[in-house]
Amino acid sequence: MLAQIISTMLPVFLIAGCGTLYGRYRSPDIQGLNTLNMELFVPMLVFAVLADQKAPLQAYADLAIAGVVIILGSGVLLWPLAKVLNLNMRTFLPPMMFNNSGNMGIPLIVLAFGEEALPAAIVLFIVEMLLHFSIGLRMIDPHTPIWRLLRLPIVAASIAGLAINLGGVPLPQWLLETLNMLGGVCVPLMLFALGVRMLDVDFSAWKMGLLGAVACPASGLILAWPMIAWLDLPPLQIAALWVFAALPPAVLNYIVAEQYRQEPHNVASLVLIGNLGSLVVMPIVLGLVFAHVQA
Repeated sequence: MLAQIISTMLPVFLIAGCGTLYGRYRSPDIQGLNTLNMELFVPMLVFAVLADQKAPLQAYADLAIAGVVIILGSGVLLWPLAKVLNLNMRTFLPPMMFNNSGNMGIPLIVLAFGEEALPAAIVLFIVEMLLHFSIGLRMIDPHTPIWRLLRLPIVAASIAGLAINLGGVPLPQWLLETLNMLGGVCVPLMLFALGVRMLDVDFSAWKMGLLGAVACPASGLILAWPMIAWLDLPPLQIAALWVFAALPPAVLNYIVAEQYRQEPHNVASLVLIGNLGSLVVMPIVLGLVFAHVQA
């Protein structure tokens, strides 16, 4: 089991470490890389996975529901804690709800459970992204128009992929192969970008960051347990859901907070200290998942 955990986590940390090391000496345009990734490579991967007829998307409906409950339920579960501690709701709750399903979730799930787990990882990623750019933005700025969601390339790619899959339209293998090759760029690039972002760790709000590093995965795991008990999910989807539930806050939370001037330094602490905390949380969760699978 230890060998499985190491073989899963080591590539994640090595690629992120390369980003940290390179960023330390070269200061790359990480915003430009993230824009390229989110506007081109990620939509291509999403479209390819959803359009592929080998992935019957109807089988992932319950997983998507569980993802919605974990994301929205985390906000409800942690609202009383934020109220008692007198924390700014718009600063604290979004990072607790919207986790790192892209930069860390997709690579971890695929490395841990193989390429056959990629559709589950993509479904959970799409759920997180759609909720982040709709409910998440409205939480920070209630005047944000929902129609802005339709302008996102990942949304257009999701709609097109779903239409082709559910319509039973076969795509030529050469096209799927091209999309998969280009989309495959996004996974290591996400980890590399995460490593560069780790250089921006702000410890000035370390207390809030430490609180978030515990509260984010804890709330997700608490909500995942009843979902797994109530829904008839296949073993591979259960494993993916456990990993998804334990993920730290998404780096995107910091980018959004910076854009809307919503205490970006505090959000940076929540995001980056939370991702550092995953060095402890994720091996424990993976160990429990692997032990359950082998039992």
